[in-house]
Amino acid sequence: MEGPELPVQAEMVELVPNGKHTAALSTTNVPSLPGDRFDENQCGAEMEEFLPHGSEKKQTHFTDFEGKTSFGMSVFNLSNAIMGSGILGLAYAMANTGIILFLFLLTAVALLSSYSIHLLLKSSGIVGIRAYEQLGFRAFGTPGKLAAAIAITLQNIGAMSSYLYIVKSEVPLVIQTFLNLEEKTTDWYLNGNYLVILVSVTIILPLALMKQLGYLGYASGFSLSCMVFFLISVIYKKFQIPCPLPEQEGNITIGINASLGGEHWDGPAAPLPPEVEACTPNFFTLNSQTAYTIPIMAFAFVCHPEVLPIYTELKDPSKKKMQCISNISITVMYLMYFLAALFGYLTFYGRVESELLHTYSRVDPFDVLILCVRVAVLTAVTLTVPIVLFPVRRAIQQMLFQGKNFSWIRHIAIAVILLTFINLLVIFAPSILGIFGLIGATSAPCLIFIFPAIFYIRIMPKDKEPLRSTPKILAACFALLGVLFMIMSLSFIITDWATGGGRSGGSH
Repeated sequence: MEGPELPVQAEMVELVPNGKHTAALSTTNVPSLPGDRFDENQCGAEMEEFLPHGSEKKQTHFTDFEGKTSFGMSVFNLSNAIMGSGILGLAYAMANTGIILFLFLLTAVALLSSYSIHLLLKSSGIVGIRAYEQLGFRAFGTPGKLAAAIAITLQNIGAMSSYLYIVKSEVPLVIQTFLNLEEKTTDWYLNGNYLVILVSVTIILPLALMKQLGYLGYASGFSLSCMVFFLISVIYKKFQIPCPLPEQEGNITIGINASLGGEHWDGPAAPLPPEVEACTPNFFTLNSQTAYTIPIMAFAFVCHPEVLPIYTELKDPSKKKMQCISNISITVMYLMYFLAALFGYLTFYGRVESELLHTYSRVDPFDVLILCVRVAVLTAVTLTVPIVLFPVRRAIQQMLFQGKNFSWIRHIAIAVILLTFINLLVIFAPSILGIFGLIGATSAPCLIFIFPAIFYIRIMPKDKEPLRSTPKILAACFALLGVLFMIMSLSFIITDWATGGGRSGGSH
């Protein structure tokens, strides 16, 4: 199964894991395994190109497709691919680790993510493949392709679940504020379960049924700008909200009821500590909820399936240039994550909730700025769901219907079944932390740690790097780290649930 033996015509089919970038379909002479091809009829109908092919004036590193995307725009695209709703849970993560431990963990995950991108770029440079699933096929055949497709499917289902959970929890609050209602009523239009179904049917499903992805550029830019607005608002609110919160005032109780819908909240069950202790940050904390911290951060940094398609679209591409783009994007998101977590934590300290936007309702449920933030985040995540659904549908077709011609019935049926399943998950899932924790503890280690390392070990020729060479030993250790991380995270989360500790954060 040595990759570099048989030169054949291999299709450059880009499988875009979260749908934020397009594909290039071309051919080139690259080393390949027999049968290393995707069905042209299926992929052609499912992945419509909206970036034009360049002329044959210049031979690029991989194909005769000449990328047109500038360095700066590539940084923007990859940063947008990294950014997700995980930013809403980072303040809660800091509250359960402390500032210093959180900063250490976030830095470690960012550095490891950059190293794994280095492994992906190096592997793709050897075999001329810029699709995550095809790297899996080149390394391990069909099992490798299926493993990559399943991991991407789990990760994207987790992302869609988190987005729809935000819709479920925030839309009732926005409607309640617009109607100037001080108390939540039992009307259907204030019931999150009904509203998330309504949004899925009327907005998400029609967009998910589209064949072309030309609108993704607009949605991508708008989504990132909404998150920047969210960060600015969090920083501003730190200097406006007093500590400790005046909980005796009536609007605070109303805010709690409005934000939680009558359910208990994620903070400690004990009464508020003394004033000084309540408003003093912790630099190092370990408790039962610390187990959720690493999965939440790892889930927030998953961008690896998008790296190779962005590489394809890059103008004058080179491995060094793409690695620089990745490093800049990770650094920008690292700063945004840390600032959002820090100022969110320093605003509410131990009383911060697993979904940061809920916590602001404790101060003033009718705050105009927070209402604008809610609307912006809701719009961004709603438009992102069909983008994330697209590659899941592709992965399902590759696993179950490979070689079949495009069918509208199958195209629509998969989207409907996926949305139905995710809606049921969101309605009955106990908490957004349960979603982040479980998905982050399974798919994220595979996509960030395990797959890039083992693909690199299998694809890199032994004559260039023997099995006992330093780069392959480091890659093996990197994969082992991912396996240990997955086992530890899952065991911590399961133990936390079994002992009932998850009720305070991840299991209600």
